[in-house]
Amino acid sequence: MMKLDNFVGMMTGHFDNKDQFKKMQAEGKTYPYAEHVNTICNDKINNLPEDFKGKFVVEESYYEINGKRHASPHLFLITEIEQGILLSSYEIPKGEDKNTFSYDSMKNVDYSKLEKSEKFTPALYHEKDGIWEGGSTSQFSPVMTFKLWEKFSNNFLEVSESMEVNGKRTFGYDEPIIYKRV
Repeated sequence: MMKLDNFVGMMTGHFDNKDQFKKMQAEGKTYPYAEHVNTICNDKINNLPEDFKGKFVVEESYYEINGKRHASPHLFLITEIEQGILLSSYEIPKGEDKNTFSYDSMKNVDYSKLEKSEKFTPALYHEKDGIWEGGSTSQFSPVMTFKLWEKFSNNFLEVSESMEVNGKRTFGYDEPIIYKRV
């Protein structure tokens, strides 16, 4: 459980890539201003099993590029397994707005009503020298692949995400987004 608490402590909170965004702007590169707000939400999940040791987290991701802001919320379960820390994705609970879902807007939901995402391959993380690193590759459809690779420390979250359709990237950037705690 110490590893789980350490991992969750590093990845929860409010983060942005303001420094990286300003640097990219100064270099004339198109790059998003991005925010992550990650909040443990076990308090909003009713009837968790008595011996439940995982942490559900609402991840609110916001991306702004060329003056357009886009929200991308997720619900994750973080558990400690023998091989490391496992991040599993869950569907946004029924009745919630998938475009505006956040910790603040989240209504209480029964544990039995939560549905694990069938598309997302759980991401596995390992700790080395105080830095957690890991990710996964998910086959969202026969032609659509999602790749996630992340590094977490007390100082930053480094996130590489890409979506490919028929082998061609439709989302993602050459450089990972580097978030710092706000």
